[in-house]
Amino acid sequence: MLFADVLGQEHIKKHLTQSVDHGRIPHAQLFTGPEGCGSLPMAIAYARYILCNNKEGENTGGNSACNLKFDHLSHPDLHFVFPVATNDKIKSHPVSSHFMEEWRSLINEQPYCNLYDWYTKLGIDNKQGQIGVDEAHDIVKSLSLKSYEGGYKIMIIWMAEKMNIACANKLLKLLEEPPEKTIFILIAEDEEQLISTVRSRCQVLNFPPLSEEIILNSLVSAYGLDKAVAATIAHRSNGNFNKATDLIYADSEDLQFEKWFVFWIRSAFKAKGSKSAIHDLISWSEEVAKTGRETQKQFLNFCLDMFRQALMLNYQVPELVYTQTQSEGFSLEKFAPFVHENNILDIAQELQEAIYHIERNANSKIVLTDLSIKLTRLLHKKAS
Repeated sequence: MLFADVLGQEHIKKHLTQSVDHGRIPHAQLFTGPEGCGSLPMAIAYARYILCNNKEGENTGGNSACNLKFDHLSHPDLHFVFPVATNDKIKSHPVSSHFMEEWRSLINEQPYCNLYDWYTKLGIDNKQGQIGVDEAHDIVKSLSLKSYEGGYKIMIIWMAEKMNIACANKLLKLLEEPPEKTIFILIAEDEEQLISTVRSRCQVLNFPPLSEEIILNSLVSAYGLDKAVAATIAHRSNGNFNKATDLIYADSEDLQFEKWFVFWIRSAFKAKGSKSAIHDLISWSEEVAKTGRETQKQFLNFCLDMFRQALMLNYQVPELVYTQTQSEGFSLEKFAPFVHENNILDIAQELQEAIYHIERNANSKIVLTDLSIKLTRLLHKKAS
């Protein structure tokens, strides 16, 4: 991964390269930004710039053997940590080193990947990955050794908010006083989920979403799309390059989520005076509950976004709406009047509570059925 491969974020590239060129490299940094903003590709390009002694703000002119190792993410002084769980291959005590082959494959295919893509790659969608205390032991052990090439050692922790308390507490001392020439790069989508003692030990670098223009130009140059088609996809992606690439191949999980959402909304509207619609809601809850917990959480976050988009339409600000529905007979414009100031806060709260309970291993079928019945009442509330 080169700086030239990272989309946009020019001010961050300049800041990072200048800090290296002037010998002012923080020992612990936190790259935080929304999905698809490029924080992971930037971290890899930054690590390459440091370890390979590349010059002049680009990954060129350095150690050619080192650069070749980075092409395959196999540099011995570059370490990765990411959320994991047991699967068919690893039955107990899973740690990142067990899954490096899958990790390299995913980065090669989707450098702007999200957590859902990673769990799908591992086949653990029915479980919730985490960075646990076993991982902390591995980090301490690997960083206590001398670097292979006599320079820096770099530890990239992706989705650092998935560290559990035991792991985070074990790493506090190491983050505060790491061994000489050791650099931590933590990457998080939700900085607030990290415990404050970890955040306070890191220099924070905020990544904004990508602009539509940057995504559009990338889609045209990399995929050969017509400019009008690329413009539509760039608008719908809402600054998320991972979503933009999903939309190109029409393999976005959002397509399935939209089908569930539309059926759910229609059944909720009918349920006020129809027993059969209640059965539909129960059947819907059972169908969604059969999927993995990460899929359920992703879907409920998708629902939150759809309600927000409908509210924006209802409040006459269509320029903030980027979703284009594909389901026959359903449009956000017709749905929008039912999402208003009298029910949006309650709807958002119920969805967030459902996500909270699913994260904590509550019975998904009961949680989703309860949510469906509450949604039926909330959608029939009248606007002021």
